[in-house]
Amino acid sequence: MILITEFMDEDAIRDGLAGFDVRYDPTLVDQPQALLEAVREARALIVRNRTQVRGDVLAAATKLEVIGRLGVGLDNIDVEACRARNIKVYPASGANDVSVAEYVIATAMVLLRGAYQATPELVAGQWPRNRLVGREISGKCLGLIGFGSIARETAQRAAALGMTVVAFDPYVAADAPVWTQPWGKVQSLDLAKLLAAADVMSLHVPLTPETRSMIDAKAIAGMKNDAVIINAARGGVVDEAAVAAALKAGKLGGAALDVFDKEPIGNSGAVFADAPNLILTPHIAGVTVESNVRVSRVTVDNVARHLKGA
Repeated sequence: MILITEFMDEDAIRDGLAGFDVRYDPTLVDQPQALLEAVREARALIVRNRTQVRGDVLAAATKLEVIGRLGVGLDNIDVEACRARNIKVYPASGANDVSVAEYVIATAMVLLRGAYQATPELVAGQWPRNRLVGREISGKCLGLIGFGSIARETAQRAAALGMTVVAFDPYVAADAPVWTQPWGKVQSLDLAKLLAAADVMSLHVPLTPETRSMIDAKAIAGMKNDAVIINAARGGVVDEAAVAAALKAGKLGGAALDVFDKEPIGNSGAVFADAPNLILTPHIAGVTVESNVRVSRVTVDNVARHLKGA
């Protein structure tokens, strides 16, 4: 049986998993006991980021052979335990790169311009024109922390808008050919220099012990006071309380967080109350109509191919 615990494109299920026994129940992610019962019969499991494939869930999945991840991050899956049991894990690499890159660029433009949250004031008859004089994205510096495929898609779009692009990635050699793209060059900097240079800083790293809270109060203190931070990578990489405090103190020009240390954020969202020029979105940067189709089809193809070859 193939168990699917979170939403995906239903046409991809029908077309790509024809002939398999499939249970598609996107409510299972919020029903821990029902999930434990269902996973006992699963040869394959398809999840997004909320289903925690570890501990009791993984222990109950005694028939599990393969996991398809509707996305690229694997921090919700105990990859080492899967490897020990020879359970294959397939992320949908590349399928949502464009969606995240567009989110980063669009959000950067909104934060820099600062004119798009005035609707209630205008409805009330006010005219706050002078207060809403914002900044252009052209000529600004984009700092990318991590320079994988999503960051490169983001860099290409930023360069087309007239931005200079710098990046920090200790896993990419300074002389690697990837720093020179058909559309231009990206300068490799260490983290401190990138933070000091960036007008817009965007994160593109997984959540690991090394990256947890890498953007904390100390890192923010090394940035320009009018810089903006965008995190559409993983919650926990950014110290949320430090970002909120910096915004309120005028030590940051803006921030957009799509991912959080706790999801859904629940009462922890109170830390952001009254923070100016802040955009919060519910882990949606990589999910568009188009990317959902791509991610779903890549995932079902991976799972079906594995099961047919097993």
